[in-house]
Amino acid sequence: MVEPLWSPSSKAIENSLLTQFTKAVADKRALALKNYGDLHAWSIQNPDEFWSDYWDFSQIQASKTSPITVEDLDKFPGATWFPDSKLNYAENLLCHRSAKTALVSILENGSRKTATYEELYQQTASIHFKLRQLIAPGDRVAGWLPNIIETTVAMLATSSIGGVWSSCSPDFGIEGALDRFGQIKPKVIFACDGYFYAGKTIDIREKVRAVVEQVDSIKTIVWISVLAQSHPAREGEELWDDWLSEPSGSIAFEQLPFDHPLYILYSSGTTGKPKCIVHGQGGTLLQHKKEHQLHLDLRANDNLFFFTTCGWMMWNWLVSALATGCTIVLYDGSPFHPKPDTLFDLIDRESISIFGISAKFLGNLQKETIKPRETHQLTSLRSLISTGSPLTEEGFEYAYRDIKTDMHLVSMTGGTDLISCFIIGNPNLPVYSGELQSPGLGMAVDIWDDEGNSIKEEKGELVCKIPFPSCPVGFWDDPDNKLFLSAYFERFENTWVHGDFGEVTKHDGYIIHGRSDAVLNPGGVRIGTAEIYRQVETFDEIIDSVCVGQAWDSDVRVILFVVLREEHELNEELKAAITKRIRNHASPRHMPAKIIEIVDIPRTMSGKIAELAVRDQIHGRKIKNTSALANPESLKYFENLLELKT
Repeated sequence: MVEPLWSPSSKAIENSLLTQFTKAVADKRALALKNYGDLHAWSIQNPDEFWSDYWDFSQIQASKTSPITVEDLDKFPGATWFPDSKLNYAENLLCHRSAKTALVSILENGSRKTATYEELYQQTASIHFKLRQLIAPGDRVAGWLPNIIETTVAMLATSSIGGVWSSCSPDFGIEGALDRFGQIKPKVIFACDGYFYAGKTIDIREKVRAVVEQVDSIKTIVWISVLAQSHPAREGEELWDDWLSEPSGSIAFEQLPFDHPLYILYSSGTTGKPKCIVHGQGGTLLQHKKEHQLHLDLRANDNLFFFTTCGWMMWNWLVSALATGCTIVLYDGSPFHPKPDTLFDLIDRESISIFGISAKFLGNLQKETIKPRETHQLTSLRSLISTGSPLTEEGFEYAYRDIKTDMHLVSMTGGTDLISCFIIGNPNLPVYSGELQSPGLGMAVDIWDDEGNSIKEEKGELVCKIPFPSCPVGFWDDPDNKLFLSAYFERFENTWVHGDFGEVTKHDGYIIHGRSDAVLNPGGVRIGTAEIYRQVETFDEIIDSVCVGQAWDSDVRVILFVVLREEHELNEELKAAITKRIRNHASPRHMPAKIIEIVDIPRTMSGKIAELAVRDQIHGRKIKNTSALANPESLKYFENLLELKT
C-alpha cells in the first residue's frame, strides 16, 4: 500500500475552514456529510445550493435582490449565476479597513514598501478620483507593470468604477503588447519606467510609447516610477505621484451585475493572436475566495506569497486574497538572483505561511541540489503551492525531503481559461506523491475516454460536466461565441473540455500527464509528454527538455530535445541511460526515437514549454504568434535539423 507523504493532524482537520463550512452546510441542509467525497458530491449535484451557501459563508458584499442562485443550469455554456445580484469586486477586496499590513512589495534590488489596509483604501480612492474622469463602466484599462503595490491599486481603482483591467508584465515586447492591448482598445494605460531583473536595470519608456502610438484608443499614459528616475510627462502623459496626491475621501463603488467584465486575460498559444478571455467580477471573486478559504485554509493571520508576474493569471488569483484580510507579499525580479534560494529568504524574513511557486522552479532547485531546510528556518511555512505545469513525483519527494516535512503541498491545475482551478489542494486530506489531491468544490470534473465514458486509473481527457460561476463571460470581439464554443465545447455537448490529459487515481486524486493537444500518438497509443519529462528530469546533466511528435513513415515518432549543463555532452552513454530510464519507468512506447541536444527551449510568458511551437517548427509550419513566447529566438535551433531527416 502506498503511504502518503503528508497527512493533516486531527486538530488541523477539526479547525479548518473546510470543516467549518461542511458542518454549516450539514446543519442547514440536514445532510450526513461523512467526508470530503460526500461534500463534493453534494456540491455538484446541487450547485445552486452549494454556491448560495458558500456565498453566505464567505460574506460576499453585494446587493442581493432575490434568492435566485442560477438560471438555465442545463445550458453549458449559457447558465446565468446570481442574476439579480449586484456587487463590486474592489469593494469586497477593500472591506478590511485597518492598520494591518495588506501588501508588502519587494524588488530585486532590495527595495521594500508596505501598505496597510487603510492606506490601500486611501491610495485606491485617490486613483479612483482621477480615473473616473477618464473612464466609465465597461471601458478597458491596461497595466504594463511589475508586481508592485501600485499595480494592485490601479487594478482596484479600475474595478471600483466598473472598468475592465488587463495587464502584462514589463518584459513583454512591443509586438506582444500590441497583440493584446491592440485588440481590447484601452482608454488608459498605467506603465512603469522600467524594472530590475537578474542584476540589470531595464528602461521600457520608449517601448511603452511605441505601443501607445499604435493603439489609438489610449488617450492617457500614467507613469509609475520604479527606477526612481525623474522624467517630465509629455502631452497625454501623467504621473502616478501627482494622481496619488489628490484628496482621497471615500470610494463610490459602482455595484454592477455578477457577470460584469472584470478582467481580460490572454491565451498563450502560438497559433495566432492571443485569445482575449473576458472574466466576470462575481465568478472571479466567488471562486477565488472558495479556493483561498476552503482549499488552502487561508486566514487573516496568514502571510501569502506567490511568485508571479502581472501577465499570468496567478497574479489575479493572488490579489483576490485581500478579501480574506491576509497579508500578501509581492516580489518582482529574478527568482534566482543573486542566488538560487533567494525566494526562501523571503519566507524567513516576511514570515510567509503559504508560499507559491511553479513546478518548473521546484525542478530547477532540485537540479541545483538546493536544500532550503538546511539553510533556512522556514518555521512559518505551513503550505507550499505548485502550479503552471505538472509536478513530478520526484518534485513531490524533493519538497518533503529538502524543503520541509510538515507542510501541506498543494499541486493544482486550472488556468487562464477559468481564472481558477479544476483540481486543487485539500487541507483535510493526505498528500500522495505525484497526485493532485481533489477536485474543487462545485467543479464536476472527470476523466473521459474518446467516447465520453468516465474512466478511472486510465488516461483520458479532463472535462467539466456542469456550469461553474468563473466560466468566462466569453472572448473579446467574439459576438456569436464561435471562438469560445470551439475552444472548449466542440468535442462533447454541454461539457467543458479543458485540454489536459489526465487520470483519476485509486485515492480519487488526479495525475495530469500534460496538454492533450500536445499528446504524442505513436502507433495510435496516446502518451502524455509529462510522463516523459518526469523521467528526464531525474538526470542532473539535463537542464531542460521538450518532447514532441514528428510525422514519420505514416506514423508518429517521439523526439526528445535536451539542454545540457556546460560540463556535459550528449554521448551514447547518456542517451542509453535516458532511454533505459524512460523504458523502465514509463513504458517502451514512451522511448524517444531520437534524442537531440539543443541550446534553448521556447517557453510561453508564463513559463510553460511551447511544445506546439516546437512541433510546428520541425514540420516547417509557420508559427503565427511568436510574441506569445518569452524567448522566440530559441525556435531557430529547431530549424532544418539533419537528425530529423533520417
